[in-house]
Amino acid sequence: MDQANSLREIVKTEIHQQQKKARINNLPLSKGSNLPRVIAVTSGKGGVGKTNIVGNLAIAFSRLGKKVMILDADLGLANIDILFRIHPHYNMGHVINGEKALSEVMADGPEGIRIIPAGSGFADFTHLTEGQKLNILSEFESLEEMVDILLIDTGAGISSNVIYFNLAADECIIVATDEPTSITDAYAMIKVMSSRHGTNYFKILVNMVKDEMQAKMVYLTLSKSVERFINDVVLEYIGFLPTDPLLRQALINRSTVIEMYPSAASSAQFCALANNLVKAPARWSSEGNIKFFLKRFMDYKAASGMTT
Repeated sequence: MDQANSLREIVKTEIHQQQKKARINNLPLSKGSNLPRVIAVTSGKGGVGKTNIVGNLAIAFSRLGKKVMILDADLGLANIDILFRIHPHYNMGHVINGEKALSEVMADGPEGIRIIPAGSGFADFTHLTEGQKLNILSEFESLEEMVDILLIDTGAGISSNVIYFNLAADECIIVATDEPTSITDAYAMIKVMSSRHGTNYFKILVNMVKDEMQAKMVYLTLSKSVERFINDVVLEYIGFLPTDPLLRQALINRSTVIEMYPSAASSAQFCALANNLVKAPARWSSEGNIKFFLKRFMDYKAASGMTT
């Protein structure tokens, strides 16, 4: 069995054991029964608007009453910081080194959103001592009840870090545009995650198109390639985001379009997308736990010998 699948089974077993123990002792199922959803937003190619999507979705989720946290996993680039106009002084590296608690490195974004700046900290996860691992896990466990949705802004491409964040999350949203290179690179991402790691379900979001007809053409092109060359993979079309000059203007002003132009066409699409995602059932609801997300991250990297 693939290592990622094995780890997922371990996580499921551990959670189920906790739930069974709680039932036997008539204890409330607090952390095991209402777990945060962990959603990775990724792309095979850079420049498709991934970080902007994460930022706007975070605000849309927040306005639906959800407690939202963003993990900036695009190592070293800190695009979320730019979008939200924040200047964090610390990152996960300081937590790993024992210099700061996780709550101390988190930054406040707009509308109650919390942001975990990755910085260069995650690059050191393959070298953590057992003590450091326990410290990180306990830090994330303390935050579980604070979060309904954890959004992961991954890097672009099929590097080991990008692939792992996609594997560790409950749901993977792949962003593509109508550019041939974007479609080709999205296909490469799907192929790697399917053939090497057994992932067989992906959500497809098409960005920067004029209308839904063009978006569905992109989806069909990608879907036909996957159907022809990759077995047992399901692609779910979850919507599109239109080319919108107001979105670009918001970016120039270092803001999200939802905040600056709430009546814009793209703002309406972000709100609709967030609403649909909230209503849709989580793919692996029994796994979507922040503590176990981090555990999967560290255990998988150690088991597979992945390098950054």
